[in-house]
Amino acid sequence: MKKITYLLLFSVIVLACKNKQEEASVDDITTFNEKAPAEDTVQYPENLARIMEVHGGMDQWNKMNELRFELNKESGREVHQVSLKDRRTRIDGPDWTIGSDGQDVWLEQAVDSAYGGNARFYHNLYFYFYAMPFVLGDEGIVYEDVEPKELDGVSYPGVRISYELGIGDSDKDEYVLYYDPETYVMKWLAYTVTFKTNESSDNWRYIKYSKWSPINGLTLPETLTWYQVEDDQPTEPRNELLFEKVAVSEAQLGDDLFSRPSSAEIIQR
Repeated sequence: MKKITYLLLFSVIVLACKNKQEEASVDDITTFNEKAPAEDTVQYPENLARIMEVHGGMDQWNKMNELRFELNKESGREVHQVSLKDRRTRIDGPDWTIGSDGQDVWLEQAVDSAYGGNARFYHNLYFYFYAMPFVLGDEGIVYEDVEPKELDGVSYPGVRISYELGIGDSDKDEYVLYYDPETYVMKWLAYTVTFKTNESSDNWRYIKYSKWSPINGLTLPETLTWYQVEDDQPTEPRNELLFEKVAVSEAQLGDDLFSRPSSAEIIQR
């Protein structure tokens, strides 16, 4: 009889703990535990490894094969889909589709000039911003701790990211990830854009990561806010994007999704 009583008591405790975990808020998820070892400390700098751990960990991220989200832009709604292991992408816009089949970036338009931007620059732009901090675990990245910077009245330490020669279309791009020194939650991203010039730049742009959501064991952004910049300081919000209908899973996306249609043109660098 005692064995049955103990078993019932143990089951109640386990169920209560499970329910408590499922009800955890994002703040609970994004609190760094000093007693827990940071993941992949050999591969990444200690601070970056802790940031990744707080956001779900590289082990969990590496289990995922597919990412999907939607953006409601002024020009219309966009559906973004990414095959995470090989970074093939597809973006379906109102009258156009941009895709990357792993070799070429292509553009298909319902009518001429339906898409007015640079499809090659755009094909993975929002994926890269959205998938922070995990994309900073890619190969060919150089890391460097930087001095804390006061942003929005708070001093945040940072990790600077640059790229080895020949990595991606813009190996002169640089990023600085600024994080909360107590919780290790990512707060800001500073970045440069060198796609057109292919030359290093000191024109830093700033995105605030102010709201996060737990999704399938990961903590991913819900909104990104771009800021006006004066004297290398973000001053006021200029644009905010809400990421909707987000799904990240171990499911495999079909090859046909990324294959270039016969009517699509290949976009050169």
